[in-house]
Amino acid sequence: MNKSQHKCDCGCHHMPKIGDVAPEFGANTTNGYIQFPHDYRGRWVVLFSHPGDFTPVCTTEFITFQSMIDEFRALNTDLVGLSVDSNASHIAWIQTIKNDIVFMGWKNVDISFPIIADTTGKIARMYGMIHDAAGDTDTVRAVFIIDPRGIIRAILYYPKAIGRNITEIKRILIALQTSDAFHVATPAEWIPGEDVITPAPNTTSDAISHKSGKDNERNWFLRFKMISPDMILNKITNRKFISNDKKTKKKK
Repeated sequence: MNKSQHKCDCGCHHMPKIGDVAPEFGANTTNGYIQFPHDYRGRWVVLFSHPGDFTPVCTTEFITFQSMIDEFRALNTDLVGLSVDSNASHIAWIQTIKNDIVFMGWKNVDISFPIIADTTGKIARMYGMIHDAAGDTDTVRAVFIIDPRGIIRAILYYPKAIGRNITEIKRILIALQTSDAFHVATPAEWIPGEDVITPAPNTTSDAISHKSGKDNERNWFLRFKMISPDMILNKITNRKFISNDKKTKKKK
């Protein structure tokens, strides 16, 4: 069995999981034909599905994704959309967005990332984007973050009535890249500039050493260190990007 296809003997598709190789496919998009994930080797990808063109929530999401596209590109990341609509429908919709829609002060927005035309639903089923219990054959709001090796690193699902927080998707992406680059973990509510978590010790002597450092007031298994936003950005990108996240946090 080809692991990237996630098929069992009955021919059905299993929903891919974190750590799986991203299922391979070829598809027509609003930017031309792509071979996925082959065409994106060496780059991160945010692959996301939407329930349908010419729908209100999806329109606001696409405008927001496009408004942040330079921030994603600076993180070596491409955006790829998908729904079960046709290419003609996608093109008509993005023309309407450009010509007629204003959202959060954004107008004349030209959607530049590719949108996959998956009229048969084959790709959506391959990725588990169609949830039968949701009531129809439209795709739910699925998000797959895929790393430069083609490995699925994070999966998010949203119900159709709830728009995604694109800033949170970007935060997850930065956290994954930070974890890879510095071999650390990130705590709850983490944003760049806050303390990260160092690996827990594996031996008794390591645990004692862990407690003897400057943070000896902390438990042996939970130790933090500071990595500045500039250090993170210098490591994960060679371009400066807007890091003013919309999220604000109450400091303790």
